[in-house]
Amino acid sequence: MDWILMCKALVLGVVEGLTEFLPVSSTGHLIVAGSLLNYSNAQAKTFDVVIQFGAILAICWEYRRKIGAVVAGLPTRPEARRFTLNVIIATIPAIILGLMFEKSIKSVLFSPVPVSVALIVGGIVILWAEARNRDRSAAPKVTSVDDLSYMDAFKVGLAQCFALIPGTSRSGATIIGGMLFGLERRVATEFSFFLAIPIIFGATLYELAKVYKTLSVDDAGLFAIGLVSAFVSAFICIRWLLRYVATHDFTAFAWYRIGFGLLILIVGYSGGLSWAE
Repeated sequence: MDWILMCKALVLGVVEGLTEFLPVSSTGHLIVAGSLLNYSNAQAKTFDVVIQFGAILAICWEYRRKIGAVVAGLPTRPEARRFTLNVIIATIPAIILGLMFEKSIKSVLFSPVPVSVALIVGGIVILWAEARNRDRSAAPKVTSVDDLSYMDAFKVGLAQCFALIPGTSRSGATIIGGMLFGLERRVATEFSFFLAIPIIFGATLYELAKVYKTLSVDDAGLFAIGLVSAFVSAFICIRWLLRYVATHDFTAFAWYRIGFGLLILIVGYSGGLSWAE
């Protein structure tokens, strides 16, 4: 195996793991990283799909006890059934809209300007949401992920639909949306993590079903490096973010998004960024 390709796989796996659960858009970062590493061919597109499994496995491992308790409690515990139904309810809107507008999203929105605008607008929304949160005197009404109502879950699911726009950030949409709907910051973050399991797992399987013919045994080692590095970096990021949200808001991420969006716009127009279609 080419050691240069191995290094590229390692770097891209780390980028995926670090950005998948932060409100900064993993899509935009993978595009820029792939361009800088000159890795944006057909194999790279399949690689980007495969390494998402690493990030999902990190969530499953971090919350393995919670997931195990929910699965075991489905036959007997109403709270386990409610939690599961909340995740399903919050997942359905994005699935429906994603299937309806998949072709339009990829043909119209998957280019430098829309992604840059989504990053910048998303940053501004986070700044507004945090300012609103500071000015609000009432305490969050939902302080545990087990206390979400079906309507809370549905509203977070609607917020997740904004993540269909490349550059928005699924975690950003669900976390900020959850906070605006009355979820405590940590609760919104944790629920966003749980929503990642069905939505990203399903999207990954869907994309793999379309490109499985391009998979080769020769690529197994390369994909394994990316998947493992995505798992490790995502696991570290999840642990860090849960500690971070206990004492910080998302203002720093908002400014980062705005700066990163402007960078993509400037570099893209100058011809310094190759944008694979």
